[in-house]
Amino acid sequence: MIPNILSIAGSDPSGGAGIQADLKAISANGGYGMAALTALTAQNTRGVQAVLALKPDFLRQQLRSIFDDIRVDAIKIGVVSNAALADVIADMLADYPVPHVVLDPVMVAKGGDRLLAEDAISTIRERLLPLATIITPNLPEAAVLIDSDAEITDRNAMICAARQLQAMGARAVLMKGGHLADSTSPDYLLTPTGDQWFEAPRIATDNTHGTGCTLSAALATWLALTSGDMVHAVSEAKAYLGGAIAAAGQLDVGHGHGPTHHFWHAG
Repeated sequence: MIPNILSIAGSDPSGGAGIQADLKAISANGGYGMAALTALTAQNTRGVQAVLALKPDFLRQQLRSIFDDIRVDAIKIGVVSNAALADVIADMLADYPVPHVVLDPVMVAKGGDRLLAEDAISTIRERLLPLATIITPNLPEAAVLIDSDAEITDRNAMICAARQLQAMGARAVLMKGGHLADSTSPDYLLTPTGDQWFEAPRIATDNTHGTGCTLSAALATWLALTSGDMVHAVSEAKAYLGGAIAAAGQLDVGHGHGPTHHFWHAG
């Protein structure tokens, strides 16, 4: 059975991140993609020019329309923009439990533009994080969530941050190591039953727009496909993203941080 995967995130009109990237990643990995919008953006590969958060009641109606009619096998949560939208998502997940929830705590776009209001951070910590099957922060996002002024710059710090996030309520944590000053790009998975490092070579490219969105959407899909096998799902999602980054040079999109090639393995 093809799983139904819901992305709750913002829109990227340039197609490289947000729900556009999520729907491509979900489809490429064998899921049926759906989307509930939290925000509209004006952005391209060079940066974000404007953000328009949608009204909480409209997000609630989008989610209710989906849940009242369609079986949802997994959810990926991306940009939530503000505390009111985060509260809506938490309330709806309490009313409509879903087996697998991937929380990608997007705070800043690839070009450095902020996508999350300050008031949303505590709501994400207190309400969304405990609802997540797995949370997938990069190193700066993890530092914000654990309220640390210190940068996470090595593997030991990644392990410590993951343990703190798990103690805050996340069932599992995938710490993305792309910000490390290293020749590789290691990710650290901490689950209730153990931990594991996932090693990957660092690919020299500027085409990294939407990599976090793409990974978390693929992960949500694979959690549904594997009935929650965390290690298998992370392994498949990382392999898919690595291929998408490596093949990104086949695309010619924009003049900044280009997108990944979501359908790289389709030939």
